Amino acid sequence: MDAAPAVPARRARRPRSLRAARAQALEVDRRLTLAWPDAHCELDFATPLELLVATVLSAQTTDKRVNAVTPSLFARYPDAGSYAGADRTELEHLLRPLGFFRAKAQSLMGLGAALVADHDGAVPGTLDELVRLPGVGRKTANVVLGNAFGVPGITVDTHVGRLARRLGWTTEKDPVKVETRIAELLPAEVWTMACHRLIFHGRRVCHSRRPACGACVLADLCPSYGEGETDPQRALALVSLG
Repeated sequence: MDAAPAVPARRARRPRSLRAARAQALEVDRRLTLAWPDAHCELDFATPLELLVATVLSAQTTDKRVNAVTPSLFARYPDAGSYAGADRTELEHLLRPLGFFRAKAQSLMGLGAALVADHDGAVPGTLDELVRLPGVGRKTANVVLGNAFGVPGITVDTHVGRLARRLGWTTEKDPVKVETRIAELLPAEVWTMACHRLIFHGRRVCHSRRPACGACVLADLCPSYGEGETDPQRALALVSLG
């Protein structure tokens, strides 16, 4: 990550027009591209089905925990039919480290059954088809579209929503409304990667409880600058690089 700019003399104003908001959003994405050139989906996967399963499992847990479980899970259940016909007790045992393992086992079995019944076991490649699957909402669908199929998608997780509000792009908390607003501000061709960069920045710098404002490359653009640690040295200590 590049060094942070000088501490701003005063907090930036929230963009007052759509044109100003678009300009600010593009500059945010440009800086985050430089700051996090290796930004990517942090769920490990090799196929659309693996990504779909991993994303469903990531609810209310961390990507790191999901990645610890999925190698054995993917080896045991290589296709949609194997999830549909899974032994519930065995599947729950594999998912136990993630928490909510009974509900997640039920979700995977239902998901596998729906894929077999409606899509011949294949993961569909459109938003409308994905969100009709049990346990799949717009966030999960956009993760799969953007990272498995190369279809531009805006993933509004907790980090993207938080940064969108802190940067003054929106005041909304409804993920669909946040998604709509980001779509107004950024061109479709950057949606997928822009969200990865926002997520990287949210996980490593713009933390929920104590953002590292003094080490942030967006400090002079951010209307929320000063909500966290502004001293550069102390802020650097809060930055997580992994």
